[in-house]
Amino acid sequence: MVEAVVVWNEPNNLSHWNFHLDPQWETFAAMVKLGTAAMRRVNPSLPMVLGGVSSGDPDWLRLQRSHGVMDAVDAVAIHGFPLDWNHWQLSEWPDKIAEAGAVSSKPVWVTEVGCSSFGMQEVAQMGMVKTLQLITGKTPRVHWYSLYDLPPSWPAETRHKEAEGSSYYRHYYLGLLQHDGTPKLAARDFPMDGTVGLCQWFHWQDHRLDDAAAWMRAHGVRYLRTGLSWADAYRENAEAWFDRVFTALAEFEVAMTLCFTPGHLGLEDHHTSPPRDVADFAEFAAWGVARYASPGQVGPVNYAAGSLYDLPQMVRRREELLVQNENEIEVATA
Repeated sequence: MVEAVVVWNEPNNLSHWNFHLDPQWETFAAMVKLGTAAMRRVNPSLPMVLGGVSSGDPDWLRLQRSHGVMDAVDAVAIHGFPLDWNHWQLSEWPDKIAEAGAVSSKPVWVTEVGCSSFGMQEVAQMGMVKTLQLITGKTPRVHWYSLYDLPPSWPAETRHKEAEGSSYYRHYYLGLLQHDGTPKLAARDFPMDGTVGLCQWFHWQDHRLDDAAAWMRAHGVRYLRTGLSWADAYRENAEAWFDRVFTALAEFEVAMTLCFTPGHLGLEDHHTSPPRDVADFAEFAAWGVARYASPGQVGPVNYAAGSLYDLPQMVRRREELLVQNENEIEVATA
């Protein structure tokens, strides 16, 4: 079942939110406030979590506090990879959690923490053991990133490939398992008592979904963070794929992360773009909660055609409006 909604992923990271188009994150803040309000109308008791802040940046949290975002959420999430990318030491994890809590006055979830085996598996194994020792008891949720290595034929979710150089390839080796499911050394030390969750993104029609559920079941995993892609909602048969994902994961406590702008609804044609109209995101968020996180429900809920939360109708309406707007622009400029 869905235990919480996480609003966006690393919004202070250019790879997930184009802040050049929203330099003070004012559009982002408006999107969070409108989106959480819409979701609360559907399920008032569902926790709302501000999307994981890259490197746990307290200054960005202060900015969001000034925009009134903390009044809209129940917790904040932070991410950290000090052995791979961040400019702070592994030993600073407790201080990072404490600082985020002090700045936000909210509980702090660690929704991504990990260590790449890019150099050698022993480093990732040691990094996981030490990290969990440092943060256990300091946060109500820990989601280790991730279960699987990224397949080598897939692109990493970053806009910095050329600038990152060899560090780009660290993205590919963050799993407890290799991309083919072969266990790595760190998998031996992953806690099997349900206290540590996982973060695993499932791509469109991801072939790993059922195997991932089986591995988590066998290894005592209780908590999982995964995504519900707003951009994927405009694919053919999107609803069927979303239903399949959340049915396969129904036995776990899922932190459902809403992110990725449909390119045609953004200020630019890219999934990291701020939306032109934040109400579009709010409508999608309400639909996601109604279908996968309704009170007393586990798995998809079927709504009649014409329902407020009917995804195919929502997609058709948005596409019709876009065509109408394009036609009006053509007439105005003719």
